[in-house]
Amino acid sequence: MEPERECRVLSIQSHVVRGYVGNKAATFPLQVLGFEVDTVNSVQFSNHTGYAHWKGQVLNSDELHELYEGLKLNKVNQYDYVLTGYTRDTSFLEMVVDIVQELKQQNSNLVYVCDPVMGDKWNGEGSMYVPKDLLPVYRDKVVPVADIITPNQFEAELLTGRKIHTEKEALEVMDMLHAMGPETVVITSSDLQAPLGNDYLIALGSHRKTKADGTKITQRIRVESPKVDAVFVGTGDLFAAMLLAWTHKHPNNLKVACEKTVSAMQHVLQRTIKSAKAQAGEGNKPNSAQLELRMVQSRRDIENPEIIVKATVL
Repeated sequence: MEPERECRVLSIQSHVVRGYVGNKAATFPLQVLGFEVDTVNSVQFSNHTGYAHWKGQVLNSDELHELYEGLKLNKVNQYDYVLTGYTRDTSFLEMVVDIVQELKQQNSNLVYVCDPVMGDKWNGEGSMYVPKDLLPVYRDKVVPVADIITPNQFEAELLTGRKIHTEKEALEVMDMLHAMGPETVVITSSDLQAPLGNDYLIALGSHRKTKADGTKITQRIRVESPKVDAVFVGTGDLFAAMLLAWTHKHPNNLKVACEKTVSAMQHVLQRTIKSAKAQAGEGNKPNSAQLELRMVQSRRDIENPEIIVKATVL
């Protein structure tokens, strides 16, 4: 099931030689789902930084600008989507904003999908794993030009300055995020208590549409997915890419888009953990290399996911 006309994505993310994070986690699923993907590699590393060692290069904002200028000179800087993830540098992030704004001037229908990667919670305590000065850039410059954002609970709290303890507070935080710009907000993971029990992770989605008469309607959903007992890397990048694809195919049905995204995610993670455990051997903890996402092996699940996780409309 491919897009009716050619649909082109500019994805500005990390690249690794070995494994699946950043562009390596986003490009393949988007191509499988029928999208043309143009990638700018914000870094080129041997592997992700969860390994004992890594080597590589980082692209700076001038180099990003230079690549974009090349596209522009050839008049091939026409895009339907922009996708961004992990960035460590404020000037690079500001350059991304400039590029998004210019692309939106050319195509007012361009959709910018932003995963505002800043940090996460461990054992209930949140901490940032990017420099602190990225927060005001995300909050004041990036989120206002974004159309779809996929923060985790901690990132949603950082962007709004509000703590989330209950689902009601999470919905209020999503409303605050809508007010900042994006019409689709998905809190990809949270430490909220799942109705199905402790073995489930809650994600929440909110889609706000402005009707022709100016009234706003909001669709809100909750997705509970089984927790998988392992630390994976690249899952957020894969999630944002698949959400881009499925919201494109189901533009006014966040419920179905999230069900397909989260179900495909589950298929990939289950396949990965099974394979990692088999490689590690009985009683051994799988290492980073063994826990790399089984992306190619999951191509059929990515293309046409069996719905194994249902969303609840709130």
